[in-house]
Amino acid sequence: MEKDWKKIYVTTDFFRIELIRQALDENNIAAVIMNKQDSSYRFGQIELYTHDDDEAAALAIIEEMSEPGTETE
Repeated sequence: MEKDWKKIYVTTDFFRIELIRQALDENNIAAVIMNKQDSSYRFGQIELYTHDDDEAAALAIIEEMSEPGTETE
């Protein structure tokens, strides 16, 4: 991955992180999902990265979408 990208969200729910990535994309914020889950047993984490310049805007969008108990970094 190119430099200047920052991990902004971590979860185990692929559906949730994909919804967040799509919301960021709709707001012209580039985001990359890195799935570190084991393919057989579905344990591990899924991480969302965005460019440093977009971090504040991305975190604001995630905060708007957040439910109590969600995992942000």
